Amino acid sequence: MLKKYSINARLLKLELTESMLIDNVQDAILKMQLLKEIGIRISLDDFGTGYSSLQYLKELPLDQLKIDQSFIKDINRDRGSGAIVSTIIAMARGLKINVIAEGVETEEQREFLENVGCIHFQGYLFGKPMPIEEIEEVISQYFYS
Repeated sequence: MLKKYSINARLLKLELTESMLIDNVQDAILKMQLLKEIGIRISLDDFGTGYSSLQYLKELPLDQLKIDQSFIKDINRDRGSGAIVSTIIAMARGLKINVIAEGVETEEQREFLENVGCIHFQGYLFGKPMPIEEIEEVISQYFYS
């Protein structure tokens, strides 16, 4: 499909959850490596909520970990959540894997994440889901005003 429609594979990112990898990790790794060879990037979504082994994490050809929002919501009130998030970010940095934090809703959460080395965020702090027409309007105002 990439060749047929002249799609730049580097513009695609496949998001997988940890639970998708459980049944046959070695087969998943092989398929992920093939996808990466043609340029598709791979993100592990909801990281920290599934059953992945740290042993497999170093073998998975990942470009990105997405820290689950359940850890983000309490990072400023719960020392344990903050420690887990900081550890995930440090571990990913050591493995040369990009990190994105999901569910960032407050400036305090963003500041905490930035202070521990996370520079990519998703969440209501930056925008809420909206219909495509509204997105197009926002984009046109931003680029054409």
